[in-house]
Parts: sequence; structure tokens; C-alpha cells
Amino acid sequence: MDQTVASPDKNRDRLTEITLDAKSLGRANANIEHEREVAIFDIIDGNSFRVEEMDAGPYKLHLSLSDERLVLAISSAEGGDPVELGVALTPLKRIVKDYFMICESYY
Repeated sequence: MDQTVASPDKNRDRLTEITLDAKSLGRANANIEHEREVAIFDIIDGNSFRVEEMDAGPYKLHLSLSDERLVLAISSAEGGDPVELGVALTPLKRIVKDYFMICESYY
């Protein structure tokens, strides 16, 4: 017996917008701001993104910091209430610290 598996909808299973919270993430110098813009452009340009229990794609992603957590607010590109996911930053502290040291030495 043949079984058909639906392929993901490439038009829906993706991010169309990524925004950064200015208050919690703050503005950086011009070089860092440029790097952020390039990174966001590259992610948007070719991505696959799907939230298993949220059939609302394509999606918008808003990133912020709150209480030592990275908060991902995911919503439909058409609007609506976002679903928020908090990721603890403690396990990433050393990596983030090393990254900023590299950035400082580069610029």
C-alpha cells in the first residue's frame, strides 16, 4: 500500500519578518547594527521555519530579553496574538561573552 506524505508548504513554513526589541536589546555601534541587519536579511532570504502546534505560517519573529531569558515572540505574518517562548541564557553566557570579545577585537 502506498502512503503519501505531504511535503511542507514552502510558502507558509518560513519567517517573513524578524524584529529586535530596541529597549531590551539596545542599539549598538554602526558596525554591529550593520551585522544585525545582514544576519536578519540572510535568515529571511532562505529559511524554513515551522511551529508544530501553530499552523499559522508564514511567521513573524520578535526577539527580546527578559529576566535572563531570550524571548521569542512568534506570530502569524497576518497578525494575531504571539506565542512566546523563553530560552534561558545561562548556558550560553560563555559563548556570548566569547562572541563579544571577538567582535570587539574585529572592530
